[in-house]
Amino acid sequence: MNVIAAVDQNWAIGKGGDQLCYIPADLKRFQALTSGHAVILGRKTLATFPGGRPLKNRRNLILSRDLAFAPEGAEVFRDLDSLLAAAPENAFVIGGGSVYQALLPYCTRAYLTKIHRTWPADVFFPNLDADPAWKIVEENEPLEHEGLSFRYVTYERV
Repeated sequence: MNVIAAVDQNWAIGKGGDQLCYIPADLKRFQALTSGHAVILGRKTLATFPGGRPLKNRRNLILSRDLAFAPEGAEVFRDLDSLLAAAPENAFVIGGGSVYQALLPYCTRAYLTKIHRTWPADVFFPNLDADPAWKIVEENEPLEHEGLSFRYVTYERV
Protein backbone atom coordinates (compact mmCIF):
# COMPACT_ATOMS: atom_id res chain seq x y z
CA MET A 1 0.00 0.00 0.00
CA ASN A 2 0.91 3.63 -0.39
CA VAL A 3 0.34 6.57 1.90
CA ILE A 4 -0.10 10.18 0.83
CA ALA A 5 -0.19 13.27 3.05
CA ALA A 6 0.76 16.92 3.37
CA VAL A 7 2.77 17.70 6.51
CA ASP A 8 4.21 20.85 8.04
CA GLN A 9 7.69 21.11 9.56
CA ASN A 10 6.45 19.46 12.77
CA TRP A 11 4.71 16.65 10.83
CA ALA A 12 1.31 18.20 11.60
CA ILE A 13 -1.50 17.35 9.18
CA GLY A 14 -4.60 19.00 10.60
CA LYS A 15 -6.47 21.03 13.14
CA GLY A 16 -10.13 21.09 14.07
CA GLY A 17 -11.06 18.41 11.54
CA ASP A 18 -9.50 20.08 8.50
CA GLN A 19 -6.22 20.28 6.62
CA LEU A 20 -3.71 22.94 7.61
CA CYS A 21 -3.79 24.60 4.17
CA TYR A 22 -4.82 24.03 0.59
CA ILE A 23 -2.22 24.20 -2.17
CA PRO A 24 -3.75 23.83 -5.67
CA ALA A 25 -0.67 22.08 -7.13
CA ASP A 26 -0.70 19.59 -4.25
CA LEU A 27 -4.40 18.87 -4.77
CA LYS A 28 -3.71 18.21 -8.48
CA ARG A 29 -0.83 15.88 -7.56
CA PHE A 30 -3.09 14.05 -5.11
CA GLN A 31 -5.71 13.60 -7.80
CA ALA A 32 -3.16 12.42 -10.40
CA LEU A 33 -1.59 9.87 -8.03
CA THR A 34 -4.80 8.45 -6.55
CA SER A 35 -7.21 8.48 -9.52
CA GLY A 36 -8.10 4.98 -10.62
CA HIS A 37 -6.90 3.49 -7.32
CA ALA A 38 -8.56 2.54 -4.08
CA VAL A 39 -8.28 5.15 -1.32
CA ILE A 40 -8.48 4.26 2.36
CA LEU A 41 -9.75 6.86 4.78
CA GLY A 42 -11.65 7.40 7.98
CA ARG A 43 -15.15 8.74 8.49
CA LYS A 44 -13.93 12.15 9.69
CA THR A 45 -11.72 12.59 6.62
CA LEU A 46 -14.66 11.79 4.35
CA ALA A 47 -16.65 14.52 6.12
CA THR A 48 -14.08 17.10 4.95
CA PHE A 49 -14.68 16.31 1.25
CA PRO A 50 -17.10 18.47 -0.77
CA GLY A 51 -20.58 17.45 0.30
CA GLY A 52 -19.04 14.71 2.49
CA ARG A 53 -19.17 12.45 -0.58
CA PRO A 54 -16.64 9.80 -1.64
CA LEU A 55 -13.99 10.76 -4.20
CA LYS A 56 -14.84 10.15 -7.84
CA ASN A 57 -12.78 7.78 -10.01
CA ARG A 58 -11.58 5.90 -6.95
CA ARG A 59 -12.74 2.96 -4.87
CA ASN A 60 -13.41 4.53 -1.45
CA LEU A 61 -12.67 2.18 1.46
CA ILE A 62 -13.68 3.72 4.77
CA LEU A 63 -12.59 2.51 8.19
CA SER A 64 -15.26 3.34 10.81
CA ARG A 65 -16.59 1.69 13.94
CA ASP A 66 -19.85 3.66 13.61
CA LEU A 67 -22.42 0.98 12.73
CA ALA A 68 -24.88 3.57 11.38
CA PHE A 69 -22.31 5.02 8.97
CA ALA A 70 -23.00 3.85 5.40
CA PRO A 71 -22.30 6.54 2.78
CA GLU A 72 -23.44 5.87 -0.77
CA GLY A 73 -20.59 5.10 -3.16
CA ALA A 74 -18.20 3.78 -0.51
CA GLU A 75 -17.35 0.50 1.19
CA VAL A 76 -17.27 0.68 4.98
CA PHE A 77 -15.12 -1.62 7.10
CA ARG A 78 -15.61 -1.94 10.85
CA ASP A 79 -12.20 -3.44 11.61
CA LEU A 80 -8.65 -3.39 10.30
CA ASP A 81 -8.50 -7.07 9.35
CA SER A 82 -11.52 -6.93 7.02
CA LEU A 83 -10.20 -3.72 5.45
CA LEU A 84 -6.77 -5.26 4.84
CA ALA A 85 -8.37 -8.34 3.28
CA ALA A 86 -10.29 -6.14 0.79
CA ALA A 87 -7.67 -3.47 0.05
CA PRO A 88 -5.68 -3.86 -3.17
CA GLU A 89 -1.91 -3.72 -2.97
CA ASN A 90 -1.76 -0.36 -4.80
CA ALA A 91 -4.29 1.41 -2.54
CA PHE A 92 -3.54 4.85 -1.11
CA VAL A 93 -4.06 5.61 2.58
CA ILE A 94 -5.28 9.23 2.65
CA GLY A 95 -6.07 9.92 6.32
CA GLY A 96 -6.87 10.94 8.94
CA GLY A 97 -4.47 10.61 11.79
CA SER A 98 -5.72 7.37 13.34
CA VAL A 99 -6.01 5.70 9.91
CA TYR A 100 -2.42 6.72 9.09
CA GLN A 101 -1.25 5.30 12.44
CA ALA A 102 -3.10 2.02 11.92
CA LEU A 103 -2.06 1.44 8.31
CA LEU A 104 1.45 2.89 8.02
CA PRO A 105 2.99 -0.47 9.04
CA TYR A 106 1.38 -2.01 5.92
CA CYS A 107 2.62 0.69 3.52
CA THR A 108 5.76 0.45 1.42
CA ARG A 109 5.76 3.90 -0.21
CA ALA A 110 4.92 7.36 1.13
CA TYR A 111 4.19 10.40 -1.02
CA LEU A 112 4.54 13.46 1.17
CA THR A 113 4.17 17.15 0.52
CA LYS A 114 6.46 18.79 3.05
CA ILE A 115 5.36 22.36 3.73
CA HIS A 116 8.11 24.65 5.03
CA ARG A 117 6.01 26.23 7.76
CA THR A 118 4.38 25.30 11.05
CA TRP A 119 0.78 25.72 12.18
CA PRO A 120 -1.08 25.08 15.41
CA ALA A 121 -2.32 21.52 15.00
CA ASP A 122 -4.03 18.66 16.78
CA VAL A 123 -3.32 15.79 14.35
CA PHE A 124 0.12 14.60 13.31
CA PHE A 125 1.67 12.17 10.82
CA PRO A 126 4.49 9.87 12.02
CA ASN A 127 7.93 11.45 11.49
CA LEU A 128 9.42 9.30 8.73
CA ASP A 129 12.74 11.17 8.90
CA ALA A 130 13.21 9.84 12.44
CA ASP A 131 12.14 6.29 11.52
CA PRO A 132 15.00 4.06 10.29
CA ALA A 133 12.43 1.86 8.49
CA TRP A 134 11.96 4.64 5.89
CA LYS A 135 14.33 6.33 3.43
CA ILE A 136 13.92 9.18 0.97
CA VAL A 137 14.06 7.96 -2.63
CA GLU A 138 12.99 11.13 -4.42
CA GLU A 139 12.84 14.80 -3.49
CA ASN A 140 12.05 17.70 -5.78
CA GLU A 141 13.18 21.31 -5.69
CA PRO A 142 11.13 23.66 -3.52
CA LEU A 143 7.94 25.01 -5.07
CA GLU A 144 5.89 28.00 -3.97
CA HIS A 145 2.25 28.99 -3.72
CA GLU A 146 1.28 32.46 -2.47
CA GLY A 147 4.54 32.75 -0.52
CA LEU A 148 4.25 29.25 0.94
CA SER A 149 7.24 27.03 0.15
CA PHE A 150 6.81 23.25 -0.16
CA ARG A 151 8.40 20.21 -1.80
CA TYR A 152 7.36 16.70 -2.78
CA VAL A 153 9.28 13.94 -1.03
CA THR A 154 8.85 10.22 -1.73
CA TYR A 155 9.87 7.64 0.87
CA GLU A 156 10.17 3.87 0.63
CA ARG A 157 10.22 1.33 3.40
CA VAL A 158 13.74 -0.06 3.82
